[in-house]
Amino acid sequence: MSSAPTMHRYTSALNQAPLTRRIGHVTRSQGLVLEANGPDAFLGEVCAIYSRSQGTPVLGEVVGIRDGRVLLMPYGELHGIGLGSEVIARGQALRVAAGNGYLGRVVDAFGKPIDGIAPPPVDVMVPLRREAINPLSRPPIRNVLECGIRAIDTLLTIGRGQRIGIFSGSGVGKSTLLGMLARNVRSDVNVVAMVGERGREVREFIENALGPAGLKRSVVVVSTAEQPALLRCNAAYTATALAEYFRDQGADVALIMDSVSRFAMAQREIGLAIGEPPTARGYTPSVFASLPRLMERCGTAASGGSITAFYTVLAEGDDFYGDPVVDATRSVLDGHLVLTRELADRRHFPSIDVLKSISRLMPVLASPADQALAQQAVRLLDRLHKSRDLIDIGAYKSGVNAELDRAMRLAPWLERFLCQSGDEVIPRADALASLSGLLKET
Repeated sequence: MSSAPTMHRYTSALNQAPLTRRIGHVTRSQGLVLEANGPDAFLGEVCAIYSRSQGTPVLGEVVGIRDGRVLLMPYGELHGIGLGSEVIARGQALRVAAGNGYLGRVVDAFGKPIDGIAPPPVDVMVPLRREAINPLSRPPIRNVLECGIRAIDTLLTIGRGQRIGIFSGSGVGKSTLLGMLARNVRSDVNVVAMVGERGREVREFIENALGPAGLKRSVVVVSTAEQPALLRCNAAYTATALAEYFRDQGADVALIMDSVSRFAMAQREIGLAIGEPPTARGYTPSVFASLPRLMERCGTAASGGSITAFYTVLAEGDDFYGDPVVDATRSVLDGHLVLTRELADRRHFPSIDVLKSISRLMPVLASPADQALAQQAVRLLDRLHKSRDLIDIGAYKSGVNAELDRAMRLAPWLERFLCQSGDEVIPRADALASLSGLLKET
């Protein structure tokens, strides 16, 4: 005889099981979108689209509803899909597997391993899209996160649970900096999202920039450039969902996403395909609505864990103030690191321009002594920067301005301090001691 708990499980499973199939049929295909007369589905629901020649369906997601028709965007190629192809609703939004066994693994936008190793045990299935934590339930950010990079730890101190943008043009050392962060940051777990990345660079980043030590405590989520826009978007959501899983277990997570720009471009493709009006530089309203929804999911949690997020943003034409994605991202995040071509051309790596960068939480994270040290260094760099033209043409004479004279004397040492090779790991205490000793030089 079955026990009561067993019967309850059977009853619950029966109550939740769909007793009818919700079916529709393809009526139109235009660009990236399929239009179907049904099924009775909700936005975000996964549907199976069957071709007439193949038994294996193509999965798609409901991205819109228009004039009584369902708009579907497929996750894969539409070979064999035609007029009248059957569309069956699956009853739920996309979910991905999560668990500690995923550490050291490389997965796709569905959370399925692509590294040629058998899938690990699944602890739980997590939804790609979740609501952000109630702002009154977020513990304040009070603990410093050591990055192992002198320029960040001393002049741009970051806290556990902070969200930072990395703004850069192309070819200025962004991947090198991401590799340094992934290897050196003092976190329990790293989740690295490679959104719309070139296929050639995926393996190079994993083997060279991340390395075996970095990969061991990381989960890498990959969606390459040739994949459909929906998959590129979902890679960002999958990485965030996995980071939330580890945070809920009490871990301090570093989420490294490369890049928000490609996420925004993929979201723009989706928006334009379903008929949204283009706005600034062709970006649709859903792009600017999606960015805060994605980024606000990071931060601290009552579990004691945190997600510290590093989002790279590719500024078109090195335009850090006119690019709408840069502006939208800057308004949401808790600070930003600006990588400049001028520094990269001088082989100054990491090419962080500390005068254009900011950590909004440094005033509450760093001690008064550490803040005074950073302010002194930044003031000297700023004085030197503003007088660079006079110095270069020989129009400045030593002795006119004592602070500028000091900045000129310390300039080679400050530049050497801010440079760091990719394989160096500098503890924050050592970096602060080095900066203090440097600034005491006359």
